[in-house]
Parts: sequence; structure tokens; C-alpha cells
Amino acid sequence: MNTPERVVILGASDKPDRYAHKAMTALLRHGHEVVLVHPRLKEIEGRPVLADVGEVTGPVDTVTMYVSPAISAGLADKLAVLKPKRVIFNPGSENPELQDKLSKAGIRPEEACTLVLLATGQY
Repeated sequence: MNTPERVVILGASDKPDRYAHKAMTALLRHGHEVVLVHPRLKEIEGRPVLADVGEVTGPVDTVTMYVSPAISAGLADKLAVLKPKRVIFNPGSENPELQDKLSKAGIRPEEACTLVLLATGQY
């Protein structure tokens, strides 16, 4: 197993059939720490949920996106302040303009599926 990471899940979900929820479960199973972000949820399975990515404190290795480009479009500045090593754009969350801004801020954007990366040992 790779070194455990601190991972922010943007668009966290309390619905077990959603990919964001499956990612949370898989990340935890692989020993990673998750920080959940969703504007309307307070907790998921007993874990606290932050309303905004701007509320995240401390170092972050990866942000994994489960929000639409319409939602992520305004997050460039907050992500630049957070300074994760990479941001994973899961299928459906791709945002070329944001990816370009992140690259310019020294943050590696990655179009990938967190679940596939974990399942194939590429995370």
C-alpha cells in the first residue's frame, strides 16, 4: 500500500449508490483520511461534513471532485489556497478552465476515476 493521504472529497454524498460515497468507503478501506465537503450535509456515517472547501484546514494531499463544472468553476482561488498536490477530476467533473488555473498554481490536475485508481493500485 502507498503512503496514506489526506483526501478532500468535494461533493461528498450520504447516498451509498453515489460514486462520491463509494470513493469515501474505498479511500477509508485503503487507509486514507477523508475530509468531506458538501454544502447541505452535516455528517455522513458519523463523519463531520464541511459546508465549503474554504473551511478545510491543514495539509491536503489530494482533492477528488464529484461536482459539476458549474459548481467547481468558482473554486480556483480556494483550491490554490488549500494547495493540494493534485486534484482528481472524476468522470463528469472535468473542467478544462479550472484544470488550467490549477496547473498555473502548481497543482497537478488529473482526469481519472478515484475508484479505478484505488482498485488498480495506481492511487
